[in-house]
Amino acid sequence: MGVFVFLPLVLPLTAWPIARLAEQHLHPRTATRMLTGVAAVMAVCSTVCLGLVMVVGTAQLPGNPLPDGWSDPQVRAAVPYDEVVGKAAIPALCAVLVACGRTLWRHGRVRRRAHRALAGLRETAVAVLPDDVPYAYALPGGRRDRVVVTTALLDCLEPAERRALFAHERAHLAARHHRFLLAVQLAARANPFLRPLRTAVAYTAERWADEDAARAVGSRRTVAHAIGKAALVSRGAAVAPLAGFATTGPVPRRVAALLEPAPAVRRWPPLFTVVGLAAWGAAAGTAVSAMSSANSAVTMALILYAATPL
Repeated sequence: MGVFVFLPLVLPLTAWPIARLAEQHLHPRTATRMLTGVAAVMAVCSTVCLGLVMVVGTAQLPGNPLPDGWSDPQVRAAVPYDEVVGKAAIPALCAVLVACGRTLWRHGRVRRRAHRALAGLRETAVAVLPDDVPYAYALPGGRRDRVVVTTALLDCLEPAERRALFAHERAHLAARHHRFLLAVQLAARANPFLRPLRTAVAYTAERWADEDAARAVGSRRTVAHAIGKAALVSRGAAVAPLAGFATTGPVPRRVAALLEPAPAVRRWPPLFTVVGLAAWGAAAGTAVSAMSSANSAVTMALILYAATPL
């Protein structure tokens, strides 16, 4: 395997340029899907390679349950600096598993608490809560997807702005944005180099919902006004977000984008542009990461098979 086993751990750096440029130059739907796919693949690849290195490190520990042949010099030679990195991979992989498990647990707990809070209300598509704290979010799952909003926020908006608010939250539910957001959260826990992609997807998912809401209500300016007003009245509201649903993102940038013409929809940016080169760089990094992890996994499986006593 050689040093190729370490490539998936650092190749997420190739996605940093597109993480920033996608926010500015790509349609939010394209950017969200692209960045989430890149983050998910790279996170899986880096975790696989971390696990392979951990096997070599675990085999060196006295009293481990692995076959004795797995600690042979031929196996350890497959990983450079096996004695150091092999043992270091053990706590690193444990930290990844704990962080991802904690993220899933917190996500499930928030969803359960949100559903319990609505248990006494009618099963309608929109749940209006009599609360002095202004907030709104989209709640998936349960018997049906629901939009939750408080009377304090509705009282601050005009009728057209309320329609924009509901269209925005329904866009979150229709496009299943919670899956994209959860995927990049897990990816960032698996590899810290993927955190810029998590931040970018949190923004592009909101922009995606903004564009869908603008198309639904027929006025980009109305959506911009609704976002700005909701951000002002919701400032300081301590409401737990549900996988990013309540995250408003950089409001001035969202409002400015809505006051401009709608972005062009492209499945892939042109090659001979800055964003195109960044996109192809991220794609190349993802492909190399996938090939490196696959090659390392197959090579390690063959080496361990040969070293396992019959």
